[in-house]
Amino acid sequence: MAFSAWLSMHYEEKGPVVWLAFFLELIAAVTLFFLMALTCADVLGRYFFGNAVDGATELTEMGIAILVFAEMPVITWRGGHVVVDILDRMLGNTLIKILGLFSALLMSTSLYFLATRIFQLAERSIRREEVTEFLEMPVGYIVEYIAFMSWATAALMITYGVYRLLTQSED
Repeated sequence: MAFSAWLSMHYEEKGPVVWLAFFLELIAAVTLFFLMALTCADVLGRYFFGNAVDGATELTEMGIAILVFAEMPVITWRGGHVVVDILDRMLGNTLIKILGLFSALLMSTSLYFLATRIFQLAERSIRREEVTEFLEMPVGYIVEYIAFMSWATAALMITYGVYRLLTQSED
């Protein structure tokens, strides 16, 4: 089976978004594997060799940040967030779509301004040369990554997320 056939069979996205989704989920999968290997090495080192992996906590924190913010755009445009739809049967499809568009606009706007503030904090962290406690890794670059992925989530939500909302079939 060709890779593109496998990709189209396992991903519902179309066009270049399918490659973006695959790439982001690949980053998340590799990061998750790294976190698993790090935890195993840390536990084995602690119990069998009396010495844990130096900086394992810092690496875990950074790995979780990479994992969460790599998946955030994919989950957002797929509509994978928790939704309470108690009133959907009473409101009708047109009003539901209008409310969906409003919520997409609200989420995108909020993420944009949040990412702007996070980026300012990242710049300040880089300027001050802040580093982690044990490994002395620069903190600002991970914070910049969080800002960029928040901007990407906002952009993808307002574009592809709205596209999906408008083209979904009527139930």
